[in-house]
Amino acid sequence: MNPRLYVGNLDYGVTSDQLKDLFSKAGTVVSATVITRKRTGRSKGFGFVEMSNVEEAQKAIEMFDGQEDLSRKLSVAEAQPRETEPSAQESQVESPAPAVEVTVEPEPAPSSELPVEPEAEEVAAESADQASDSE
Repeated sequence: MNPRLYVGNLDYGVTSDQLKDLFSKAGTVVSATVITRKRTGRSKGFGFVEMSNVEEAQKAIEMFDGQEDLSRKLSVAEAQPRETEPSAQESQVESPAPAVEVTVEPEPAPSSELPVEPEAEEVAAESADQASDSE
């Protein structure tokens, strides 16, 4: 695998081709990429250069780290593996919620009579008693 270099503090106008041309002074450049914003396509001010071997990568670090090229003082170092960050949802949940069992009772088939609640039966009985007492 070819050594990959991180190049920081790039001028926002620098293109991948310009980055490749610059680093070719240190050796064979396999690839050069300026990282851009997805929505606007504007540079984020850093990029990656892949050199053909370790010696050329080390030479590029020595030549360009701290040097003012492409209108800014560059930061050049061996690229580190990308760390994956947990998504916002994963970081908020510390442990999975326990499973909850839900039992759903089937509804009875509709009947032709309306159901009468027990309280309604008592009220109806009292009303009937009062009506028979007044007669």
